[in-house]
Amino acid sequence: MRKALIIFIGVLTIFSCKNENPKTPDNSSIDTESPISLEGAWELVGYYNYKDNKITDSFQTSQGYRQVKMYTNNKVMWSKYIPSDSSEWFGYGKYNINDSELTEVLEYGSEMMTKIIQEKKEFKHELIIKENSFSQIEIDEEGNRIYAENYKRIE
Repeated sequence: MRKALIIFIGVLTIFSCKNENPKTPDNSSIDTESPISLEGAWELVGYYNYKDNKITDSFQTSQGYRQVKMYTNNKVMWSKYIPSDSSEWFGYGKYNINDSELTEVLEYGSEMMTKIIQEKKEFKHELIIKENSFSQIEIDEEGNRIYAENYKRIE
């Protein structure tokens, strides 16, 4: 009986020390030791449109269109290239993540973006982030989702 008890305690110890990350509903693991970070380079790959907080439409970026965002530990810079538009589009500023909210406060940008920054410097979005992708979702005054920009990690 004593030998069986020792074996049982040994097996229990082995299984209790198992170092496995918990799983999400989509069966991908969650890293419980370090949160997923936006630091790095990201490219826009598509959009979602919402109605009643549900995705009603999704589409990819058009041929030749590029939008890239780069995040450091607290700074953001993005640029956009639209082949059919001669306007320059870029912005630079700081960002903060609080729970599931991404806030970007732009300091300056291209001529077109500077006009927008003069009216509105702070841009708040709902943030859904995974290891190699994230979505920033525009929310209306009533808290409803409007559209999302979807990015993939490129570095």
